[in-house]
Amino acid sequence: MTMRSSSYLAALSAVFLVLAPAPAWATAPSPVMSASVGRALPDVLQEVTPAVVNIAVTSSTSAETNPLYNDPFFRRYFNLPEAQPRLSAGSGVIVDAEKGFILTNHHVVADASEITVTLKDRRRFTAELVGSDQATDIALLRIKGDRLTALPFGDSDTLRVGETVVAIGNPFGLGQTVTSGIVSALGRSGINIEGYEDFIQTDASINPGNSGGALVTPEGRLVGINTAIIAPAGGNVGIGFAVPIAMASAVMKQLSEHGEVRRGRIGVVIQDLTPDLADALKLTENFGAVVSSVEDGSPAAQAGLLAGDVIVSVDDHPISGSVDLRNRVGLAPVGSEVAIEYLRDGARKSATVRIEPEKEAKTAALPDRLEGAQFQDTAGNVLVSSVDEGSAAARAGLRAGDVIVAVNRHPVTTTLELTTALRGTAGTIALDLFRGGAKLLLVIR
Repeated sequence: MTMRSSSYLAALSAVFLVLAPAPAWATAPSPVMSASVGRALPDVLQEVTPAVVNIAVTSSTSAETNPLYNDPFFRRYFNLPEAQPRLSAGSGVIVDAEKGFILTNHHVVADASEITVTLKDRRRFTAELVGSDQATDIALLRIKGDRLTALPFGDSDTLRVGETVVAIGNPFGLGQTVTSGIVSALGRSGINIEGYEDFIQTDASINPGNSGGALVTPEGRLVGINTAIIAPAGGNVGIGFAVPIAMASAVMKQLSEHGEVRRGRIGVVIQDLTPDLADALKLTENFGAVVSSVEDGSPAAQAGLLAGDVIVSVDDHPISGSVDLRNRVGLAPVGSEVAIEYLRDGARKSATVRIEPEKEAKTAALPDRLEGAQFQDTAGNVLVSSVDEGSAAARAGLRAGDVIVAVNRHPVTTTLELTTALRGTAGTIALDLFRGGAKLLLVIR
């Protein structure tokens, strides 16, 4: 069960919780960190905590669900009460003091009609939503103020399991709270939140109220934006997740430039390098993304990539599997070029590949059973970009972030191929798809 933050106490009974963030503060104008090793943690936190802010969100909602209740005439005729404003809260992190940029979670500010940011020194600002990206659960806000404190970025790509980290947030509305722990795991996916997942897992206590808060190193460097917890009893059990700052900063750059994330593709269908595949390809490596097929005329084809190649790095970043490759390619700026290393017949080769924009899906011809799902091309696959809650597609079991690779056992690599394969299908639909790195067969009757 996934729950978004609506109030500080509403998430207490959730099985799986997206963190409801906490009040944030920001006092001194001085730089946050010297980042020198060996400083006492209290001294570091004294400089870090002013960069963590409280975000209060106002949105309009109605308790009723009948669409007629949204009609003002209908409401007046039956003397129904007007829709009441809904208040929710979260945290954010100031990452650029000069521009007033604040990173937080998409689910914290989704559907907001008004966003108020409170600093640690209790100054309040009305924030502008620069842009928001549901697929990574990252949003960018801007406030106009002086004497702001920004938190410098760390390098989440070099984090190692076992390193100490500190989480800062506002659990259950208690006020700014600092907890510590270690990096429990890296590259977590399949958490069923949104489409792009590469989470840092930590046992630092993270509870409802922490969404959008900071995950920092003992040197005071921001390495993650706290996002979610697994909480069978409604509270922390030592399994929390944060979006790596490498991913969040890539999203922030696009949001600041375009107000949205313009995702890219290179025109390949990919899958994880399993031990069986590695044995069949006579490889000693146990990581990478296997190219299943290459789209004709795509950037990958122009760069010389072939089916059977195993992509092992992008811009010198090792690729652990298909999800990792999809993240790297999908968040690379459209029009840019990436350096790819791959294995072919046991030999390591390299290529420079151009990133082209994703192709938007044409869903008009899709069966009614998939109504409510939106699709787009990404990295040579068909991505389920979103699924409307309560729609036919949602009831059929389709989820945002699913990657469809075949329809009734016929491979599909683009949304056009998907709509063609589904057009006129009256019987059972069998979708081969990847979810969180695992291959599934979804049967829709």
